Amino acid sequence: MTTKPRIFGISGWKNSGKTGLAVRLVEEFTRRGYRISTIKHAHHDFDIDKVGADSYRHRQAGAHEVTIVSGTRYAIMHELRGAPEPTFDEILARIAPCDLVLIEGYKREPIPKIEARRLDAANREPLAPTDPHIVAIAADHPIADSALPIFDLDDTNAIADFIAATVALAPRK
Repeated sequence: MTTKPRIFGISGWKNSGKTGLAVRLVEEFTRRGYRISTIKHAHHDFDIDKVGADSYRHRQAGAHEVTIVSGTRYAIMHELRGAPEPTFDEILARIAPCDLVLIEGYKREPIPKIEARRLDAANREPLAPTDPHIVAIAADHPIADSALPIFDLDDTNAIADFIAATVALAPRK
């Protein structure tokens, strides 16, 4: 890609509702006719491959990248093998052109973000007071101590409207 795509982040602590909000936003923007991509940052080791599958065996044998291709999808797994984690910009550069990239995680990236807050979160310390890139809050409880726009965590339409306006996403006809 020669230009950066429109991006918007969803940040918050574990169990704050980030994934549920991200899924609902993807559904809503897709329903509105937009092409959406997502990037999720994991703070732990993860695997999308099954033990014993051919692609798993290729990775275990030492392949640097393994690509699985079918008539319905493809996936490229890239093994770091001790190399540093790629930067946010390096990952963003690999995303195919789209209308909007929703980012889940990457709390400290300088991108516009909405902070998800739930009473059931592992940590309820607000992120917004120390992150100038948080432009709104979505919560499952009343928030009284913020000048930022506040949304009900389940008000997907209003949050999608806010994101579209924030990133100047052109309306679909």
